[in-house]
Amino acid sequence: MATFLFDEIIFGPVKSRRLGVSLGVNLLPTDSKVCSFDCIYCECGWNPKAREKKAELPSRELVAKELDQKLKAMQRKGELPDVITFAGNGEPTLHPQFEGVIDDTIALRNQFAPNCRIAVLTNATMIHREPVFRALQKIEDNILKLDSAIESTVQALDCPVGHYNLEKTIELLQQFGKQAIIQTLFLQGSYNGQTIDNTTEEELTAWLQALKTINPGQVMIYTIARDTPAQGLQKVSMEKLNAIAKRAEEAGFEVQVSG
Repeated sequence: MATFLFDEIIFGPVKSRRLGVSLGVNLLPTDSKVCSFDCIYCECGWNPKAREKKAELPSRELVAKELDQKLKAMQRKGELPDVITFAGNGEPTLHPQFEGVIDDTIALRNQFAPNCRIAVLTNATMIHREPVFRALQKIEDNILKLDSAIESTVQALDCPVGHYNLEKTIELLQQFGKQAIIQTLFLQGSYNGQTIDNTTEEELTAWLQALKTINPGQVMIYTIARDTPAQGLQKVSMEKLNAIAKRAEEAGFEVQVSG
């Protein structure tokens, strides 16, 4: 299926299913994906198998300059966003100056749009790095991926690049406490001859136990909304998503559902 890349550093604003009117920030290249996961459902497609040259990420200074210009223009029009969202073509916390970029963004937000939240959509693979951990503690919407609490499913669904330890990741997520928003994408289907389904009773039992360990402030659950690079994947119905949400709510969590 067709997938797409964000071709700008600052993009949108767009209407987000989960966040409202969102102004996007892409800290990755505008012509290729750079990520520590290679999720089979990623709307940006697969990670490149080979590169002719090292991927070039936008500098901290350039990000601040473009965000400054965009917020000034939006302020003049009286159309400020609800949230500034770090997403884009891969994993934003891979940027070597991530904490500095967040500090700049907070300063610009405070200057031009003090009622605007700052969100980071992260796969949580870099939270062991102290500057990343610190930066994520500074923002309002610290949205951390946990698609499964079973290691084999994470490997099949998210395809981590390099070493990944699910148990350690859950321990680190626990350190955020109520500042964490855990985001899980549910899907069903098959890929490479393997059944993929993180909605089974075994999956949900493990997932709920992980949530109890992490004890986040909020849980976001959703399903496929756009084309995926892997064939044979299916959306989960709203009925099933709402049933999963009910179980999480009964366990004591605030849950947001997006179909």
